[in-house]
Amino acid sequence: MSTQAPETGVSFARRVSALKDSAYRIRIHALDMGETQGQGYIGQALGVADILAVVYNDVLNHRADDPEWPQRDRFLLSIGHYAIALYAALAEAGVLDVGELATYGSDDSRLPMSGMASYTPGMEISGGSLGHGLGVATGMALGLRHQGSDAHVYNLLSDGELDEGSTWEAALACAHHGLDNVTAIVDVNALQADGPTKGVLRTEPVTAKWEAFGWHAIRVDGNDVEALVAAFDSLREHRGSPAVLICDTRIGCGVPMLETREKAHFMRVEEHEWQLARDQLTERHRAESGSAHATTQGEGPVR
Repeated sequence: MSTQAPETGVSFARRVSALKDSAYRIRIHALDMGETQGQGYIGQALGVADILAVVYNDVLNHRADDPEWPQRDRFLLSIGHYAIALYAALAEAGVLDVGELATYGSDDSRLPMSGMASYTPGMEISGGSLGHGLGVATGMALGLRHQGSDAHVYNLLSDGELDEGSTWEAALACAHHGLDNVTAIVDVNALQADGPTKGVLRTEPVTAKWEAFGWHAIRVDGNDVEALVAAFDSLREHRGSPAVLICDTRIGCGVPMLETREKAHFMRVEEHEWQLARDQLTERHRAESGSAHATTQGEGPVR
């Protein structure tokens, strides 16, 4: 899918509506995969579904039938345990067959619970210990520049990775080399394995810190598709320095009963709850889609 130019008016509203539908399907895929294991990083997958829907369907220049196309934009998932979310997005984008998602986490599956580039088409790097993704993105972007490539490198990292010194070393290097072919996307869900982020290691003010390191920074609601599309449209025009899109997301977004679950980093979902989760997700999506349709038909486009 090629990068699209920014649009205005009704076409923008329709574009946003289609991306919301895509995010809904990514969430459904994630719930289906989670059910095969009965537990997992479901909350994070639901939280970043909107980001991945916009990235894979509206931002990345890639070919679903040729994941190793040399001219492709690179999307690096340094948060290895978010692999369930990326698999769902790759299936939605046509890189993976939806039927293969049923093998998630199984023996001999190409979809291990933590992302591994050697196993999965479309997975650019292996995730694991946090704090490595931005360093890889820096080296990859330098290499692409030396090759004369126009390809862009996107790195999705978590707010927990901002605890890691290696992330900030890479941020310094990106800015030093003026790597405007790098965009970092930070999932700020305010939760880590050891508890709330602010209690583990305070990282705020996040935007000011990235700017102090020489990055062009934008902060948005990461569960607002319209805001995400507008932000990425703006970033298309940015030159001269690396950019970061800081996305505030909600764990379990779209499924009310999971949004409020106390133990949400690695979530246990009971057998009878999976269908209830899908029902709640579908109900909310239909309600929001109906409201958006009424707006575009009755009051004109909103941007």
